[in-house]
Amino acid sequence: MSGRAGKSGGTPRPDPQVDEFLHHLRVERRLSANTLDAYRRDLGKLDAFSGKRPLAELGTGDLQRFLTHLHRRGLAFRSIQRITSAVRGAYAFWQSEGFIERDPTDGITVARALPGLPRYLSPDEVERLLAAPDDSPLGLRDRAMLEMLYATGLRVSELVGLRTTDVVAARDDTPGYVTVTGKGDKTRIVPYGDVAAATLDAWMAEGRPRVLGEGTPKAGSSWLFVTARGGAMTRQRFWQIVRTRGEQAGIPRRFSPHVLRHSFATHLLERGADLRSLQQMLGHASISTTQIYTHVTEERLRRVYDQHHPRARRGES
Repeated sequence: MSGRAGKSGGTPRPDPQVDEFLHHLRVERRLSANTLDAYRRDLGKLDAFSGKRPLAELGTGDLQRFLTHLHRRGLAFRSIQRITSAVRGAYAFWQSEGFIERDPTDGITVARALPGLPRYLSPDEVERLLAAPDDSPLGLRDRAMLEMLYATGLRVSELVGLRTTDVVAARDDTPGYVTVTGKGDKTRIVPYGDVAAATLDAWMAEGRPRVLGEGTPKAGSSWLFVTARGGAMTRQRFWQIVRTRGEQAGIPRRFSPHVLRHSFATHLLERGADLRSLQQMLGHASISTTQIYTHVTEERLRRVYDQHHPRARRGES
């Protein structure tokens, strides 16, 4: 091994103890050349971070700062896990061989990866989606369902499970709301706005009677959003509706109804809603579940900053 590692890591400096460890991996554990190269590169990253200090002299604090450094550089969680495994293996070997008295990796922790950030639509995409249905009876139904989903952030099962008695219309200065029984049979009240109220009124007054037929047995259906047969809308059927309307709106990527729930939450948070209120509207048992949307807005702010600030990137002005 030769040469000083660069800022991003690579080949560690000549180090007898590193050489001993790699020799052990090659001879005793019979690791492949590719695996040895991976160990060499991972230790090279630690070497680059440590400056001129020998790796065997680093302590727990040094190693924790190294892992934090990797995390801040944006390395994937699996990559950080792999590097951590290489570092742990090296220090365990050095302790067993008497090069160090104690293993400093015993006290280090690896930051857990954030769960995958929810996908959501932009406000413009939402507007196009909501404008896609026509004024036919089923078009009025689809528009009302999409509007209600975006206005309330309900789960799909909650939306299709609504009955006419679950909806309370707006009165004077009191907004309309729906009563929902969600996960764990917990009931919550979620408000909805004027636009959703208008589309719901159109569906109930014009669309729903024509779909069910006046004076027919199915006209007495208690379901809010019915099919042509008078039954409740299924989750699978609504998924198909969302995809069809998305294609009509010219939204290039396919998405599920749950993306509208994510859009509801993200857009509310971006406009100043507090997490506790959002938690109640979404029906989350724990606010830690709701906090994922703060990562969504932080990611968006980061993109906006990188795109528009003249000195966001090195070498740009």
